[in-house]
Amino acid sequence: MKAKLPKGVGGGPQNMNAMIRQAQKLQEDMAALEAELNEREYDVAAGGGAVKLKIKGDLKVLGIEIAPEIVDPDDIETLTDLITAAVNEGIGKVTKTNEEEKEKLSSQLGIPGVF
Repeated sequence: MKAKLPKGVGGGPQNMNAMIRQAQKLQEDMAALEAELNEREYDVAAGGGAVKLKIKGDLKVLGIEIAPEIVDPDDIETLTDLITAAVNEGIGKVTKTNEEEKEKLSSQLGIPGVF
C-alpha cells in the first residue's frame, strides 16, 4: 500500500532543485543587498546638532562636524561625550537598518530570523 502525500508535499528531485535555486537566488540577493547597505550613508546628530556624524553602512565614519560654540578647552569631557554619543547613535542606526533590510529579504524564503 502506498501512502499519498498531500499536494505540494514531496515532489522528489524537482522540488529539491527548486529549493536549491531559491536558496541560490536568496544568497545572490543577500550579497547584492549587503553591498548596497555598505555603501549607504547616514547622517546622525547629538547634542541638539552640536555634533554631526556621517557614517557608512559598513560602519566607517566619513566625518564628524563639531559646532565651534561647544568647543570649550576647559570642558573636553562634554565634547568627548557628544562625539561618543554621535558615534554610538550612528552605529545603532546602521545596525538596525541593516538587520531590518536583511530580515525582509530572508522572510521571502519563509524562514524569518535566518540573518
